[in-house]
Amino acid sequence: MRFRSGLLIAVIVAVTGYSCKHKGGKHIDQGQIHYAIEYMNRTGGMPKEIMPKNLIVSFKKNKILFDISAPFGSSGISNLTNPETGIFDTYINLLGIRYYYAAKPGENHPGFEAMSDIEIRKTPGTAVICGFNCKSAEVVLPHSRNKVHKIWYTNEIDVENPNAATPYSEIDGVLMSFFLVIGNAEMNFEAATVYKKEIPDKSFERREKYLRVSRNDITEFIDKLVSL
Repeated sequence: MRFRSGLLIAVIVAVTGYSCKHKGGKHIDQGQIHYAIEYMNRTGGMPKEIMPKNLIVSFKKNKILFDISAPFGSSGISNLTNPETGIFDTYINLLGIRYYYAAKPGENHPGFEAMSDIEIRKTPGTAVICGFNCKSAEVVLPHSRNKVHKIWYTNEIDVENPNAATPYSEIDGVLMSFFLVIGNAEMNFEAATVYKKEIPDKSFERREKYLRVSRNDITEFIDKLVSL
């Protein structure tokens, strides 16, 4: 059923385009993309109403900040990529307890272990999402090869290496519709609004007042957060 639904959505999108807002011209090199989140399978007991509903991605040339926050207790996960200063950090705020992990260049951010060794096949499909021409690809997870996921990306937003340190690093465009498996939770992300706006350089600096921990520790904290 999930595959059939995804295929139906892909066909509708290819014909009609997505309905979302685009506030700025094409080929912008800094701004924000706001994504709506849909939870596909969760084992936690927290009601969906108080789970994070949006992902905000801020970008400026080759610098990217991925921020997903819950609407309670200042809890959330952030991934910061700043190649200019060698920062590839993951931050987690769990009910006021703050930790971060500093990855090395070429290392994926923690939390995506379930998406290791994914297979990505670019396909000829096209769509218009938030006014941007998009290309498509199919994704297969190594532990679920009979299930095919459809993703969409654009080359009309000027971000260098937009998917660095993520499972989608080989995709050479900005993701507009995609999914992530974090811990035991599968989440779909759909671009809702694209803003052209000035993003201060300070947004891409290492955060203060976070305790540095190991990759194993922060992965455990991420799993706990998404499993609530």
